[in-house]
Amino acid sequence: MVDSSPIRVMIVDDHPMVRRGLAAFLKVQADLELVGEASDGPEALRLCDQVHPDVILMDLLMPAMSGAQTTRAIREKCPQMQVIALTSFQEKDLVREVLEAGAISYLLKNVGAAELAQAIRAAHAGRSTLAPEALQVLVQSASEDPRPDYALTPREEEVLALLVEGLSNPEIAERLVVTRSTAKAHVSNILSKLGVSNRGQAIRLALQEKLGK
Repeated sequence: MVDSSPIRVMIVDDHPMVRRGLAAFLKVQADLELVGEASDGPEALRLCDQVHPDVILMDLLMPAMSGAQTTRAIREKCPQMQVIALTSFQEKDLVREVLEAGAISYLLKNVGAAELAQAIRAAHAGRSTLAPEALQVLVQSASEDPRPDYALTPREEEVLALLVEGLSNPEIAERLVVTRSTAKAHVSNILSKLGVSNRGQAIRLALQEKLGK
């Protein structure tokens, strides 16, 4: 049975005008529901326990706790909650830090309404959305150290490439003509071999190390 309930979204941003604009955007999306707003990290952590969002729109530069620190704390406590970094900044350190903290997506605040709505739906489905600027930063910041041997099998490299494309497990299964459980197992093995805890981190590492076919 398909779940028709709206995706529960929480906004975390220290600027009231930004929160107001995002709230207005969410209210006109039939399948998205605004369930909470927080002005900083500590408030966001408290609200998560109360409103149980599916997806969180996270600013990066905030008082008390940074967006990356807040993201890490939320993901450690509630790994089912997906975080989209939504910021005006594209510095490579910020991109790396928040993705390593567990954010599934990284978007700039000038993103269009339709793109943002789609990114929220994709995050809820476990798919990453990275702004072109963020992708460029990740590629440019590729390590100059020798590439580690992650011992990925040829099939796992194929699956990793599909993760970078943004495909979900069911979509990977369909593309490779395998069962969903097999696709899920491949993804789990990839995360383990790469030493990462989620798809966003795997994508960041794949881009940085030029992994996957």
